[in-house]
Amino acid sequence: MNTAKNNMVEVKKEDGIAILTINNPPMNVFNTELLLQAEKIFDELEKEEDINVVIITGAGKAFVAGADIKEMSAKNPGQASEFSKLGQSLLSRIENFPTPVIGAVNGFALGGGTELAMCCDIVVASENAKFGQPEVGLGVIPGFGGTQRLPRLVGKNKAKELIFTGSIINANEALRIGLVNIVVKHEDLMDAAKKLAEKIKSNAPVAVKLSKELINRDADLSHALSLEAEAFSKCFSTEDMKEGMNAFVEKRKPEFRGK
Repeated sequence: MNTAKNNMVEVKKEDGIAILTINNPPMNVFNTELLLQAEKIFDELEKEEDINVVIITGAGKAFVAGADIKEMSAKNPGQASEFSKLGQSLLSRIENFPTPVIGAVNGFALGGGTELAMCCDIVVASENAKFGQPEVGLGVIPGFGGTQRLPRLVGKNKAKELIFTGSIINANEALRIGLVNIVVKHEDLMDAAKKLAEKIKSNAPVAVKLSKELINRDADLSHALSLEAEAFSKCFSTEDMKEGMNAFVEKRKPEFRGK
């Protein structure tokens, strides 16, 4: 186990799984420094070949309860644009990170917190979790991708309802509309996220990465199928493919090496 602390983001590595804990008390709000720290951490993690899954969670009672209102209130339009682009850059970085990212939502995930959850490949939520895009109540709109990712996940009409009203929903409603994948008891959250990560980690890393890349590609069906065939053929040049199929034939558990 390897643990490091980077001020507002704690990083713990456990046998191929990196656990990132956002720790900016009391409510883990996004500010410029936190966004920059997190982006640097993802840059560093991408260089580590032994990381197969990333889990993101929050310390205390919040996942991320929005952005730092005090910081934002002092910005002019130009500075606000830069802040929005900084947040969008980080969340797009997470969304397109080569290895799967699991969001373990432990509490309040409001504004930027919901936007962060939507960038994760799979979201496991505590029954205590709360989601929402309440920005219009502050005179602004979601600025870290919420107006674009939310309708893609839950449909335009539901996204309009949530964004126009600024309503806060609980974990079960988030599950019902497709915003999260799994809801568990609060005390079981990290165990559930780690169990899911272990299941992902047990599969061929190259195949998992290629699957994520293909699912995230924005292409018409004909072109997307061509890309899938190309990636499928690429798998046949890997050691993982030979190991996986040999293990199946020999009725044993495969030992993948990510090559």
